[in-house]
Formats: sequence, C-alpha cells, structure tokens
Amino acid sequence: MSEVAEIIDSVEGRIQKLFEKMNSLQVYTCQLETELKKAVTTIDTQSREIEQLKGEAKSLKMANSLLGSEENKRDTKLKINSLIKEIDYCISQLSD
Repeated sequence: MSEVAEIIDSVEGRIQKLFEKMNSLQVYTCQLETELKKAVTTIDTQSREIEQLKGEAKSLKMANSLLGSEENKRDTKLKINSLIKEIDYCISQLSD
C-alpha cells in the first residue's frame, strides 16, 4: 500500500510541477504578446514617419531644383518645361 501512496504522491508532484510550468508559460506568453503589440505600434509609427520624411525630402528636392542651384540646373529646366506644358494644356482646355 505504501508503494501506491508513493506513486500517487509522485504523480501529484509531477502534476503540480506541470501546472506551475503551465502558469509560468502563460505569464511568459502574455509578456511576449505585450512586447509584440509594442513592436507593432513602433513599426507603424516609424513607417508613418518614414513616409512623412520621404515627402519632405521630395518637397525639398523640388524646392531646391526650382531655386536653380548649380547642381540642379537640368532638373530646374525640366520642371519649368513641365509646368509650362501643364499651363498650355490648361489654357487649351479652357479655350475649347
């Protein structure tokens, strides 16, 4: 009978350890989920910031080319020609 009691105690001990392990894994899972949510939020924020900075860089390049800096004379001429074509197109549309 003592062997059966020892086996039962051993099984109970193992079950207790399994429950403790399960609880610790649940806590760890919750921590990882929280960390993942923070990471996703950070990625979203950084993606928006990257898009904003790309837009600003594009605007600065355009402004720089319109100012006629030595480096961007060709770009400036192309932009002016493009604007003139757009104006001509608008005028022709208004004339019709």
